[in-house]
Amino acid sequence: MVDQAGRYRALFSSDWSECLSPGGPFDCIFFNYPDLKEPLTAVFRQYTSNAITLGDAIRRIQDLLPGPITQEQMDAYLDASFAVYPGAAELIRWCEENRVLFMLNTTGFQGTYQRILAKGLLPPLAALSAHPFLRYPQSPTDPPVFHPLREIQDKAVNSAAVAEAFGIGPGRIIVMGDSGGDGPHFQWGASVGALLIASRPKPSLERYCAERGIPIHHRIGTAEEPEKGHFLELVPRIEAYLGTANERK
Repeated sequence: MVDQAGRYRALFSSDWSECLSPGGPFDCIFFNYPDLKEPLTAVFRQYTSNAITLGDAIRRIQDLLPGPITQEQMDAYLDASFAVYPGAAELIRWCEENRVLFMLNTTGFQGTYQRILAKGLLPPLAALSAHPFLRYPQSPTDPPVFHPLREIQDKAVNSAAVAEAFGIGPGRIIVMGDSGGDGPHFQWGASVGALLIASRPKPSLERYCAERGIPIHHRIGTAEEPEKGHFLELVPRIEAYLGTANERK
């Protein structure tokens, strides 16, 4: 990778499903195979609560799925169902304009985000970490940096790799998630002095962090009222955090 040190002053690594978006990672499958909604929802809840691994979840999906999700099927799903919580696109845009590398770091499928970006439903992303189980041919709108995510622990591994590649040191990293599946990412974030943000936090994330003494620095929205809270409300907190990082230099 070309040396990118100095291009960005911070890294913002965020989950997607039920964090930036009300949708889940398997919704594209439900849309095209409605009879799979109940069993796959159970699988989703199991791995986000750390009851099974993501690898186990993908194996169960493979056993249940009668065929691939084609690009046309993915586009039909997005045309009918794409949604984000208030301010998601604005936050991504603000990050790029203010030299904060926004990285989508999610157990969702690579192909979902390829098509979201190809259809212009979100601003361009600097980096993507996602599961390659569903993916499509490379497109000019694909993020320039991609890391495959095959287990929950890969969120932290991939964030660390992007931070290192762009010369972003400890104390300049923001991590955002919503469930216990983000717990290991938060644990890594705490170890590098990250700003930890819980978006619409579920009890599984609160419990994971409480049991390990991981401080959640800010919460936006609630699981009960997910539409409350605009992501641009985070900007002053991000700037204050980065200002403190400057003072430590």
